Amino acid sequence: MQLASPARRARFRPRQMVSSLRQRNYRLFFFGQLVSVAGTWMQTVAQSFVVLDLTHSGTQLGLTTAARFGPMFLFGPLGGVFADRMDKRRVLYVTQSLQGLLAAVFAVVIATHSIRLWIVYLLAVALGFVNVFDNPARQSFISEMVSADDLPNAVTLNSVAMNMARVFGAALGGVIAAAIGLALCFACNALSFVAVLVSLAAMHKSELFPAKRVARRKRQVRQGLRYVRSTPELLIPLVMIAVIGTLAWEFQVTLPLMASKVFHHGAAAYGVMASVMGAGAVAGGLISAARPRPRARALCLAAIGWGIAILAAAAAPSLALELAALVFVGYGSITFNSLAKTTLQLAAKPEMRGRVMALWALAWLGSTPIGGPVVGWVGQTVGARWSLVIGGLPTLICGILALPALTRIDRRALAAEAAAAAEPTAAAGDAPSAGDAPAAGDAPPHRRHAPSPTRPGDERPVSVR
Repeated sequence: MQLASPARRARFRPRQMVSSLRQRNYRLFFFGQLVSVAGTWMQTVAQSFVVLDLTHSGTQLGLTTAARFGPMFLFGPLGGVFADRMDKRRVLYVTQSLQGLLAAVFAVVIATHSIRLWIVYLLAVALGFVNVFDNPARQSFISEMVSADDLPNAVTLNSVAMNMARVFGAALGGVIAAAIGLALCFACNALSFVAVLVSLAAMHKSELFPAKRVARRKRQVRQGLRYVRSTPELLIPLVMIAVIGTLAWEFQVTLPLMASKVFHHGAAAYGVMASVMGAGAVAGGLISAARPRPRARALCLAAIGWGIAILAAAAAPSLALELAALVFVGYGSITFNSLAKTTLQLAAKPEMRGRVMALWALAWLGSTPIGGPVVGWVGQTVGARWSLVIGGLPTLICGILALPALTRIDRRALAAEAAAAAEPTAAAGDAPSAGDAPAAGDAPPHRRHAPSPTRPGDERPVSVR
């Protein structure tokens, strides 16, 4: 039988675009996240302008963003170990409830005109501690809702949901903030977490693919770090994610500065900019979802394209051209992010996924305490456009530098796949005749090339494609 080539297997397949939604548990999770993240983006728009109204400072905007992600920077790996030890669904019940409660507190202090900058910092730090446990549990829980074949599609569609929510949430948040008031944005976010809790409660436990929980032992954080350091298909993407996440993924800082300092508009313009970027991300996510397993080097190509798009947004002379550039910025952001998460989830052992995704969260989101203030300071002192330049240029350089290494990984993976595909054929052709006897020390014929036993969903692929 002739095997399909890897290139043919990876081609665009429209029917693959929503394949993971056929599984009920993931479908519930997808729509619950869609509602909840829309509320989160309403809060994000409102919080940025709460800080700007209180301080009129880009640096303070960067610092408050950093406060939200500071706990993840300090304690992110511990959250990954916790996710590997615990029932992830139960963890999400707690973390999602706490996030809704914090949003409600925000709404009350703003509605009663009690908001102060120190309260913003305090609530941001509290939300950050919740996210230490929420992020790795939520990201690694995706692999427990779908089969191994649908995992790349589910990871990408999860990113699509985030950006569809950005389109509606940011636009609606900008309109509500400008026309009604900032407090309502926080109240809507608090209510949106009900959708997630309902989706978790409605899941069928019998249809989950639970990973084996890791027993409590000493030095499990170090074990995860050693595992990543010895696995190039994990280490290289994580280094790229750390650099790019620190300097490029700071749009909560850069877009408000561009809207207010360059184009001289307020919250409504920022909402439109975030929505347009989200629309481009949705398009990019749907295209990515239709590709079953991208190669590792696709991550580099995505970084190169995304870096160019960010630099174009930095140079746009008018708001109309800025919006056009942000479509491609959004397209590049989801393409890079979904490829990064897919690569990490497929390459990681199931019992390590929580720790690996905690390192993703540390690199992608936890780096904000460093990048947020730096980007905010640059935008405040040098100019808002430069806050985008210092993100776009490193993104472009990372893609170029990592391309040779990830290309070599792809070649080794393809060679391993070819060898694995040829092995059964060779074994069949070399089978001994009835009169042949195995030589002393040889394994019995029925034991040769026997696959090791695995439970469904636990197979570790030989490639990161």
